[in-house]
Amino acid sequence: MTQNFGKVAVLMGGNSAEREVSLNSGHAVLQALVAEGVDAVKIDPAHQAIAQLTATQFDRAFIVLHGRGGEDGTMQGLLQHLHIPYTGSGVLACALAMDKYRTKLIWQGLRLPTPEYLILDAQTNFNQVIEQLGLPLMVKPVLEGSSVGISKVVQSSELSKAYQEAAQFNCEVIAEKFITGEEYTVAILHNSVLPLIQLAPARAFYDYTAKYTDSGTQYICPCGLPAEKEQELQNLALQAFQSVGATGWGRVDFMLDAAGQAWLLEINTVPGMTDHSLVPMAARAAGIGFNQLVLKILETAL
Repeated sequence: MTQNFGKVAVLMGGNSAEREVSLNSGHAVLQALVAEGVDAVKIDPAHQAIAQLTATQFDRAFIVLHGRGGEDGTMQGLLQHLHIPYTGSGVLACALAMDKYRTKLIWQGLRLPTPEYLILDAQTNFNQVIEQLGLPLMVKPVLEGSSVGISKVVQSSELSKAYQEAAQFNCEVIAEKFITGEEYTVAILHNSVLPLIQLAPARAFYDYTAKYTDSGTQYICPCGLPAEKEQELQNLALQAFQSVGATGWGRVDFMLDAAGQAWLLEINTVPGMTDHSLVPMAARAAGIGFNQLVLKILETAL
């Protein structure tokens, strides 16, 4: 079966703020593919991406680029132009999912639940933002992942600094109503929804440190919810995923408040892929080992 994949380019690294995370994911994927007999090689498109992709006749590309330049439709568009099949979602879905603001617009149009928000800029009256959204609230750059540039604002005096922190990433900034409750993530593979994972960080919220370096973060799977409730949330996540045209594989994050209401946060079209990442964790709970998961994702390269 692995012979049918041909020569595979594993795209990792890149120039985004998530470069180091991408390299970790990419090396894990490359190791798994080679172990399974796939003719796979590393490509880091930080420099001369076109030259690297055209120097060899690649049959498929496994995208493990996180963030801008790799998860936002840019690399997907290049690969389509070069006629190289690639894993995961297409150009439009990746561009939309990377944009937290425009993803919310789609969800609102479909009446899918997502926290109330406002767009911030240098002229924004921050007092009015707090009056409308209340405290605490979250401030996010709309085009970054891995919680890069995100702040939790607890006091009104913190909002200006949080805006400046997010604005340095050269994209729009949103303030989002903070949802008090439990955070969950749902992995999707070939339009099948994997078991939910509850995220229980030891920090104020599931930030970059909680995701990658804090040993106090707990991942609860099985998630402990009643089977009917988990099915309901899986269906919501799949609807949210498909609403932007996402296909193949990915992850949907959401909050569940004390009343049992889910609030969609964001979609990841190229989630982390180390053996400690969330999609492999959910796959293990479904009886899918890491190497098998990597092969299943590679099958999405059509």
